[in-house]
Amino acid sequence: MNCSSSTKAGARVVSFLAAATARQARQTNVHRVTQNYGSRTLTGSTRRWQQIPSAASATNSSPLRPPPSAAAATSPAVVQHDLSPSSQSDPLRSLTDGLQDPPPVLGENEKQVDWTRSYHGLSSTPFTTEQAAILQQEIKYDDIEIKPDGIIYLPEIKYRRILNKAFRPGGWGLVPRGETIVTGKLVTREYGLVCGGRMISIARGEQQYFDPDGIPTATEGCKSNALMRCCKDLGIASELWDPRFIRRFLAECGKETIVEHVTTKKRRKHWMRKDDELRYPFKEVSQPGPGVGSQTQQQQQPFRRG
Repeated sequence: MNCSSSTKAGARVVSFLAAATARQARQTNVHRVTQNYGSRTLTGSTRRWQQIPSAASATNSSPLRPPPSAAAATSPAVVQHDLSPSSQSDPLRSLTDGLQDPPPVLGENEKQVDWTRSYHGLSSTPFTTEQAAILQQEIKYDDIEIKPDGIIYLPEIKYRRILNKAFRPGGWGLVPRGETIVTGKLVTREYGLVCGGRMISIARGEQQYFDPDGIPTATEGCKSNALMRCCKDLGIASELWDPRFIRRFLAECGKETIVEHVTTKKRRKHWMRKDDELRYPFKEVSQPGPGVGSQTQQQQQPFRRG
């Protein structure tokens, strides 16, 4: 009886000690898991766990920094599109610093003509009689336009039509002979006109711009301006540089009026064709009679040309 009761008491003690040991082990594991999860945080921008240094290591290391994605989201200046070709190490360059578009340099073994330096075919052979007749034909009055300051001009597209008619499309072209130069208000570049595989003329085009966003459009205007100047050597629209023709055309087809801006009420002189209509925001103002104010000045055309 005493033996059996002693055995039962020993079994109870053993089971109690085993249960206490197991309970202490579970508490230790829970404490460790809590510490590990407490030292981690989930960033708001990505789904990666970011380990936070402990208090002991935080005092010896630099302060925490947000991940690159979070910094880019909070800083608009750093945000870039995924397809953006530039980065912080290679930032976008302003167009006002120049376009950096020099003509390609040909190698020594290249057989084609280097039009950036060559004058190949210049004055070697005259054009045919038919081509010369097309190039030197008299300009029709209906093709000539008048700027508000009284300068007459031929739209650049009509220069291209004359060249296409004389040499056919693909038989002529403009080749750049230098890099595009961008100043504070001007875009300029030198071009050469090549017709039938021969250098014909060289001229420098220019075009003003008023905002850096307009520089790409100004480069196209610069090219057209160079084409117009090159065509002078071919005799295209040569009348536009003849003072007597200018005076006769303005007397027959042009008129000078006083216009007023409908918003600012500012007045100025305005040249236009007689068959054109004055466009908004200007309106024509009646001129004073011969006895009022100064005498009417004779219409004169400035002779400055590009």
